[in-house]
Amino acid sequence: MSTTKKNFIDVFPVAEHIDKTRAVFCNRDIRLDNINSVGFDMDYTLALYKQEALDALSVELTLERLIKHRNYPAEIASIKPEPEFAIRGLVIDKKLGNIIKLDSHRHVGKGYHGFKELTRNQRFDYRNVTIRLNTDERFALVDTLFALPEAFLYAALVDYLEEHPELDISFLQLYDDIRFAIDMAHRDGSIKVRIMADVEKYIIADPELAIVLHKIRSAQKKIFLMTNSYSAYTEKVMSFLFDGVLPDYPSWRNYFDVIITGAHKPGFFTKNKAFVEVNAEEEVLDENVTRFERGKIYQGGNVLDFEKFTGDKGESVCYIGDHIYGDIVRSKKTSAWRTVMIVQEMEAELNLAGELREELVRVQEFERELLRVNSELAFDKSLTESHRIRTDEEEIEHKAGRDRLKRHRKKLMIKLEDAENLFESKFNHYWGLIFKLGNENTLFGAQVEDYACLYTGRVSNFLYYSPNHYFRSPRQLMPHERF
Repeated sequence: MSTTKKNFIDVFPVAEHIDKTRAVFCNRDIRLDNINSVGFDMDYTLALYKQEALDALSVELTLERLIKHRNYPAEIASIKPEPEFAIRGLVIDKKLGNIIKLDSHRHVGKGYHGFKELTRNQRFDYRNVTIRLNTDERFALVDTLFALPEAFLYAALVDYLEEHPELDISFLQLYDDIRFAIDMAHRDGSIKVRIMADVEKYIIADPELAIVLHKIRSAQKKIFLMTNSYSAYTEKVMSFLFDGVLPDYPSWRNYFDVIITGAHKPGFFTKNKAFVEVNAEEEVLDENVTRFERGKIYQGGNVLDFEKFTGDKGESVCYIGDHIYGDIVRSKKTSAWRTVMIVQEMEAELNLAGELREELVRVQEFERELLRVNSELAFDKSLTESHRIRTDEEEIEHKAGRDRLKRHRKKLMIKLEDAENLFESKFNHYWGLIFKLGNENTLFGAQVEDYACLYTGRVSNFLYYSPNHYFRSPRQLMPHERF
């Protein structure tokens, strides 16, 4: 539903017949009329990046630092990004040099060693491995879009090391070297300097963002910005996104009641660092902050002081971010804030899913037929165990029927696997869908379901909902409740 340009500030679309790509999806009930304060992350939340351009920049600068600071051969500078290779939710096995995709039970469904796909037996080798994340030196989770280039580089350089064993670099050291190099590119400001020099090349301009924030403010809610980026970069990006879009807001700062940069999430939710006031050049103006003032920029801080200074806490605060751990899990576990996850990639997946509806129906038909055959075989087994078959002729006929069912099941399983692989490969040639692995949720999908109250593809999708909308989650059924 659209609005006219003349009234676009005061007349808003409503949540009727929303295209699925613009919908906000609900995991647990949330009444926005109970929310007093709405917070936003910046990177990959308000500011959506042009992923291919950012990947190319990250790969270029990381390779430069691997060559200069870790003595990797100069020829690796010729490695070019493969934008489709990495997706969020993958896990890097630093011991074996593998990248794997897990379902919600942490079973390995797909995997690659370099760019060579793991065999079924290689995947099955993980059945007796406990995959711990965030606490295990062996495994690393690819949980942000910023991390996609390092996953790609890890695969590319695993292949390179396999071809050059004389380098004597372990897969664990390789991971640490890549992390060192990409962290250096962020710490020395190289990546952000390049982005600030040509913001339009790397960041998507979305004029609907300003309307959404105006809409929230018009409902008498407070708005805050809380980003790990520091003030100089924040000033550049936010000016690009908001300055001059709406006449009532001459500066991006006018949209926000509180502005926090350099927040150091997830430490913001777990530590007790004090707030300081800074300017746009990151110079400290006041080290003794005891309250917030509109238009000023603060740095650091912690959730307890935030709630004390604003008067809002717990479920009266809703925070919108893209990082499943730093933005969503930590805020949910330590503060009881309500959470919204921005999953930028899902918009493209939803568009493609609509185009591939017939292929999905074909997969579902195979699944239903396989279920029917398995039921027949189970019934057949019960007949055998109950000794209801008595004559030799009955036994021969019974065995022939059972063998036919087994052959049919084997063919069905092959057809189902082929159909699933074909369907999923149209989303991503290497990994399939971001939220699904066969008929199971992926690890990433399970995390979004467990920790995000709401999730959507972009902040501007809230344009289609009232700031006081009552989101109700669909009834969640356990298997015994499904008929």
